Amino acid sequence: MAFLRALLLTNPYIVFSTIFFATISFFVSFFDSDGSSQNAVARVWARWIVKVAGVRLETHGIDKLDRARGYVLAANHSSYMDTPVILSAIPLQYRFMAKSELFKIPFMGSHLKRAGHIPVPREDPRAAVKAMTLAATNIREKNISVLIFPEGGRTPDGELKSFKEGGAYIAIKAGVPVIPVAILGTRAVVPVNSAIVKPGKVVVCVGEPIETAGLTLKDRERVTGEARQQIVSMLAAYTG
Repeated sequence: MAFLRALLLTNPYIVFSTIFFATISFFVSFFDSDGSSQNAVARVWARWIVKVAGVRLETHGIDKLDRARGYVLAANHSSYMDTPVILSAIPLQYRFMAKSELFKIPFMGSHLKRAGHIPVPREDPRAAVKAMTLAATNIREKNISVLIFPEGGRTPDGELKSFKEGGAYIAIKAGVPVIPVAILGTRAVVPVNSAIVKPGKVVVCVGEPIETAGLTLKDRERVTGEARQQIVSMLAAYTG
């Protein structure tokens, strides 16, 4: 709550526009059976946030993506600005894996469920596996993508943390590629534990698809390692 209060004082346009678009998305959800309209609203919100924040967005590798396919997008995570940046930069129909606590919040929780986002109970490994299996089923049946942050949360010091294997698990179960995504510059725009938004350049780089067709769950460590290594290489290539 302290973060929200600070954000309201320093960036009221971001707060009020978020409430505005969230309200639109909530009402749209009653007439949106597959979540696609809510995804479109979220993309408009994200582009507005990026514009208001003064972010100069640069993208690389977007042409590697086929909009007719589903993917698991695996991105590094260092700032609250990462999500709107990805929504703005990558034109896919996708859903988020979000901590289950968010789905218990009145108004927000019901909206997240109707939009098709998937709750992940962090304290219950068995339920987490069910959530990942559901995500894989949604990718196959609805031909959508799922966005994950395999570090499990924002890095506190800017260094890339080790990756969890959930993204590879979902991709292998769904039989779709993992797409490594490197995000640079968002930490300077919105630092960790800060509500001050600073204008700046942000780069989103899409790596080479990691195909999972024919793989088994025994391969998830290798797929996870390859995704992380690609992100390490892209961060190094575009830093500075």
